[in-house]
Amino acid sequence: MKNAKELQQERAQIFHDLADGRVPKRVPVGGNIGIEFCIQYAGLPLAKTQWTLEGVEEAMDKACQITGSDLYPLGPARPPIGYQILGSRTNVMGSKGFIQHPEVSVMEADEYDDFIKNPHEFIMEKALPRMDKELDTDPVTRSIVYAKAVKAHFDYLDRYAQIDEKLIEKYGFYRIPPESAGMALSPLDYIADFLRGFKGIVMDMRRCPEKVAEACEAILPMIVKMGTPPVISKYGQTFMPLHMAPFLRTSDFENIYWPTFSRTIQALADKGQRVFMFCDHDWMRYLDHLYELPENTCIAFEFGDPKVIKEKLGKRHILSGLYPMTYLKTATKQECVDKAKELLDIMAPGGRYYFDFDKSLISIDSANIENYTAVTRYIAENSYYNNAGEPLASDANKGKKFVDTGEIKAFKSKYYQTWEEYKEKHPNISPELEPIIAQKLQMYEEMLFTFF
Repeated sequence: MKNAKELQQERAQIFHDLADGRVPKRVPVGGNIGIEFCIQYAGLPLAKTQWTLEGVEEAMDKACQITGSDLYPLGPARPPIGYQILGSRTNVMGSKGFIQHPEVSVMEADEYDDFIKNPHEFIMEKALPRMDKELDTDPVTRSIVYAKAVKAHFDYLDRYAQIDEKLIEKYGFYRIPPESAGMALSPLDYIADFLRGFKGIVMDMRRCPEKVAEACEAILPMIVKMGTPPVISKYGQTFMPLHMAPFLRTSDFENIYWPTFSRTIQALADKGQRVFMFCDHDWMRYLDHLYELPENTCIAFEFGDPKVIKEKLGKRHILSGLYPMTYLKTATKQECVDKAKELLDIMAPGGRYYFDFDKSLISIDSANIENYTAVTRYIAENSYYNNAGEPLASDANKGKKFVDTGEIKAFKSKYYQTWEEYKEKHPNISPELEPIIAQKLQMYEEMLFTFF
């Protein structure tokens, strides 16, 4: 039996082979588990534990014991204290202890022109005070509230990071290189999710589609910056959950959503950063579009026909998802394993596949835990390739670039300062200390941008 370090090295090799264009030893296994599930599974009170973190390390450890995942399975935490300090309207803890994202509109339909001038400045000056009630006050109080929220947010995440580090080493999970993870939304999803709301953006695309398209173009530099991590690595990834596309008319997808979405992913790929995108709901209409994204983009699907997805995308991209989490709740253990076999037979050939479910395991009633364990461990133990090390399956378009990013302007905002801009205002910094000061100041600049 392998020890944790040997297992971690084997798992790293599997994921690195995928990134390097080789058929891995076996199919990699995912199976994301939410912090909320961990707390419930350990029998702890959900709301109170998220606030106090009492017992959360033991709860997370217990959850790690039920999975066959190769990736560290525990999802990121959302700090309730930061949302409380801000008076957040977009992240609210419900009566059962789950943090929810209510439908909120913090930008008016007649404010597109102001937004297009500089999206980041518009958000900082107008959207945030509407989004977070405690920021809707005088400048001094706003600064104090924001400082408290930033401190609380990162203190909370640091505590989880310490636990993550222990559990990754204890169980030998794979982790991507340090500081090589990013997260971003497509431009239209960002505007819909955080500014206009679902109803608002759908109405806008009927009434002023050209303004929505302009807004997507205007926010593109900020989105690319959001998705670019401190360290670029071909083994890293930028996570991009995608929401609006399935609810759009095909013409709106092609004219408004796709142009800046595809350029975002291509821009990150051109930097050397791969995107892992989750296609929420049903994207079957758009498979031909997805084909044109940069080669080896990781695409996870919630719904869809695995055979068609494999046929259209399986020789260009790395595919995942599609196993229904609900099946784990309703079917027997053998039926769940048989379903995994069925998906494996369709998706695994050619090597461009890693197993995962269509959703994360969020609540204790999401699935039969024995079924979750049986499926993830079955895949880990029964998905070996007989041609490991060979090139991944490819078609005649191997190496071809379909998306032209065109000119993407550099991100600029008076609320974000690069080291070069800072140095212009402070020319007397000691040359000996400059590299140290530059690194420190830019680190905090990026930290604040990330919090925003």
